[in-house]
Amino acid sequence: MQTYLYIAAALIYAVCALLPTRKGVLISGITAGAWLLHGAGLSLDMFANGTVRTGFAQMLSAALWVSVAAYWIENRNFALDSLRRLIMPCAALVAVLPVLFPGSLLAREDMPPAFGWHIAVAILAYSILTIAAFHAVLMALQEARLHTRRAQAGWLASAIDQLPALLTMEKLLFRLIWIGFILLTLTVLSGIVFSEQLFGRAMKWDHKILFTLLSWILFAALLAGRRWRGWRGKTALRFTLAGFAALVLAYVGSRFVFEVVLHKAFA
Repeated sequence: MQTYLYIAAALIYAVCALLPTRKGVLISGITAGAWLLHGAGLSLDMFANGTVRTGFAQMLSAALWVSVAAYWIENRNFALDSLRRLIMPCAALVAVLPVLFPGSLLAREDMPPAFGWHIAVAILAYSILTIAAFHAVLMALQEARLHTRRAQAGWLASAIDQLPALLTMEKLLFRLIWIGFILLTLTVLSGIVFSEQLFGRAMKWDHKILFTLLSWILFAALLAGRRWRGWRGKTALRFTLAGFAALVLAYVGSRFVFEVVLHKAFA
């Protein structure tokens, strides 16, 4: 059942990416419909028969699912249709990944109490910082367009021209980063607690932990630099994308290597 839901959601996401900007009401409705189908597929796939299914595909799919919701909400307050052009193709792609890469099953009775909350907070952290990365890419394109002297035509140039002012975009970016950073901090702290319960030590030093801490340090440095040094512009965009890249390597990248390349279970 979830396979059909995933495929239907992916097809609708793809259609949504191709719709013209003037179809705002239709885009909003289609996005909501695809999001509901995607969420139903994830629910049936990840939580069924007393087990929890985890894997890089489920994590990535869930992160984009939350990112679509964040885009849908933000687009109702600001003109962020350009974000749709970036998010929807990615959502269409990752929505079907769990069909191709089923991941592994973990019995709920083998999980520590409240471990599900740790997974939920981690997914929210990755999701918010994912949309922050999309936002940073848009800002980079917007800044590049402001500095070019020749007029450019096409749907991308037109979509970028419809974005809010750079200062507004920057304010939105740091709001997303603050929310994502708080959630990432909770993920790290809860991960330490559950590591103690699962492995008998507070920190299991592996690629996931190292890249997660690197991402946390980069985002912490960015927020501190913003607060005390007034960092903005290209510096802020570089730190955002570097922090996001480290986060991708921390969980999705590591799981992909173990599950797909090495064909091993990943804790």
